[in-house]
Amino acid sequence: MLSDNEVQRLDSTYFLRDDLTLIDEIRTAEWEHLSQSCYVTDGIHTSIDFEEGTGIRVISAKHPKEGFFDLSVGEEISAEAHRLNPRTALQVSDVIVSTVGTIGNAAVVTADVLPANSDRHVGIIRPRANAKNPVSSEYLCCFLLSRFGRMQSRRETTGNVQPNLFLDKIRNFVVVRLSAKAESALAATYHHAKLKRDEAEAQITESEAALLSALGLAGWTPPEPLSYTARAADALSAARLDAQFYAPRIRALLDLLGRDGRTLADIAKPRRDRFSAKKCDSFHYIEIGDVEGGGGLGASLLDAADAPSRATWHVRTGDVLTSTVRPIRRLSAIVGAEQDRYVASSGFAVLQPTGVTPEVLMTFLRLPAICELMDLYGSASMYPAISEADILGLPVPFIPADVADTVTAAVQSAFAARARSRALLAAAKRAVEIAIEQGEDAALAFLAVAAI
Repeated sequence: MLSDNEVQRLDSTYFLRDDLTLIDEIRTAEWEHLSQSCYVTDGIHTSIDFEEGTGIRVISAKHPKEGFFDLSVGEEISAEAHRLNPRTALQVSDVIVSTVGTIGNAAVVTADVLPANSDRHVGIIRPRANAKNPVSSEYLCCFLLSRFGRMQSRRETTGNVQPNLFLDKIRNFVVVRLSAKAESALAATYHHAKLKRDEAEAQITESEAALLSALGLAGWTPPEPLSYTARAADALSAARLDAQFYAPRIRALLDLLGRDGRTLADIAKPRRDRFSAKKCDSFHYIEIGDVEGGGGLGASLLDAADAPSRATWHVRTGDVLTSTVRPIRRLSAIVGAEQDRYVASSGFAVLQPTGVTPEVLMTFLRLPAICELMDLYGSASMYPAISEADILGLPVPFIPADVADTVTAAVQSAFAARARSRALLAAAKRAVEIAIEQGEDAALAFLAVAAI
């Protein structure tokens, strides 16, 4: 019980039989502590000097997901603060691990993430080229995301109020080392998955560009006068007194989008299919954090007894979910066929497309100008939210059929590429497990089939 247990933990969860079995499996293979081949540190511990427009990202625990980064939201650090914090500045091939919140999520830093710095809620794992047995970042990431790596992240997390995975624990992780051939094959599979993810992002960008052009927003320059006025009758009618609501650029945007006299209610209707935890033993729950940057959705399987109070709406294939909380974050997504009858949080508006495809509706709701408009309609300060009625009242002009077809095809291609990326990464993680459980030959054979 005292073996590799310097802090002398005595809690039963630290000695779960399944975990100890996995540890025994690791130790029957060739292994090393992570610190033998990697330098491990964390991000900035002091307050961070945020500054918009610098282009220097601050990577935090919310950014690494399953193998890749979600960069759809986040802050930027000032150039001076970035210069003064070289230890925490990220480099290509660093592996970032979240140490609070979604502990154990990991991703490899690639050139498109940089320049970037980091906060104290992530661990930075930097493989050393001069190590006795250098390890590739991609293989290491796949190992950390496999059940052998996830087990260690979960097992070594401590704390009550805010559980944390401390750096000393990460340095002491036991990592199985495979042959150069096997680790290279896993790294290649990871690279293939990354290429597919990049392809998906390019398709999403193409769909947004096509819709922006059709709406007349491509290259649109709104008026930005130093001062402006609004009629008292308009303020009383809207029950709003904030100056931003009456800015000329907002008035111009509303006029541009409202040129055909249509609203979102003309192309979508709300779905209000109430969920009851009393009618099931378990269910798949979609919360706001499950929305992926490109419009995909994740979900968690929960016991009905653990149903959150916000688990509210059943969703159906083809529904579009859009976050009513802080809509500026562009969190809209399409419910996939495999997610039919899943349960969504009350923080979403669940929309059933009627006059356009789900792909067009999602793309419209994700456009920055539309998200700014939705954010403007939000109320409250801590958790600003837009009402379903205000969402359905958003102006929407007619979208030409050829543009709708282009957008739909681009989003469908993006979803297919992202699904392929997920499948390849899942194959890489499973191949790590097979190599440990059954040997490298079995793992390589599995990868060869998965890559087809």
